[in-house]
Amino acid sequence: MDTIALRRFVVAAEELHFAHAAKHLNIPRSSLLASVRELESELGTPLFDMNASTTTLTPAGQALLADEQRKQAATAASVQNKPQPAGGKAKANKGKGRAPAVKGQPRPGKRRQSR
Repeated sequence: MDTIALRRFVVAAEELHFAHAAKHLNIPRSSLLASVRELESELGTPLFDMNASTTTLTPAGQALLADEQRKQAATAASVQNKPQPAGGKAKANKGKGRAPAVKGQPRPGKRRQSR
């Protein structure tokens, strides 16, 4: 299954409003609906009941939402428990600095003062 389509499904299922979910994801509503339709065709079962006055989840949609939320929670917990690498603050590279002064040559960017 496509992870992007699953993430879009989770947001739409939590919002239960496709326009709000699309705005939250910063994508067009039609793209969100296409992702959900693609996921539904892949699973072979509808995930949303859009015949009612409000959008609701079907039992298959509720099961998929619970499964995906559990996976996201496990992923977030593993990221938080991951040990941080040892080390201190990285030193900034200051570059090479100015080239050594050559006797008799003007400094770059320096104009000669008029008298």
